[in-house]
Amino acid sequence: MARQYVRTVVASVQRVAMAIAPSRIGGQLEMKQTPGSPEAHTLARWIGRSYRFHTGAELLRTDTQCTDASLKALWQHSDSIMCCSLKAAPVFTFANQAGLDMLETTLIALQDISLEKILDDDGRKALCTEYPKIMQQGFAYLPGGVCVSSMGRPVSYEQAVAWKVLSDDDTPHCLAFMFVNWSFV
Repeated sequence: MARQYVRTVVASVQRVAMAIAPSRIGGQLEMKQTPGSPEAHTLARWIGRSYRFHTGAELLRTDTQCTDASLKALWQHSDSIMCCSLKAAPVFTFANQAGLDMLETTLIALQDISLEKILDDDGRKALCTEYPKIMQQGFAYLPGGVCVSSMGRPVSYEQAVAWKVLSDDDTPHCLAFMFVNWSFV
């Protein structure tokens, strides 16, 4: 319990520091998807638009098309939403607050976590089976299962949804995952 409290405090301090720090575009630290940055607003819009395009459902329920509202809705979404690169060994590039909580990490440490590290054997098999469908049809529903946080704690989820996030020019930008009704086991 004490470790969880310390992790929560550290994560909160890091989020505040990132929010008030000046942007370092082109700097050595990659601050691409920090909450509030123009890149984060764009990514939130792409995630919501791509989810709607591929599934026909709304992911981010907002009263306005304002990018601030989209980012806030994504950040506060109750299910864990994460994005990972489209590389041979995908690494996470963004997660909402629930995603960071599920992985027990911070936005800064997120880029050190690979998709393969958190999925168990069944999750990896399901993803490998559905990957062609995701790339062709744009999305797939994956069965519930168990994954592992960065601290090694098992996390169960009811279902996962994977979809291809498209940029403004409709080229694939990344893969997004939503882990529905997750909880620590």
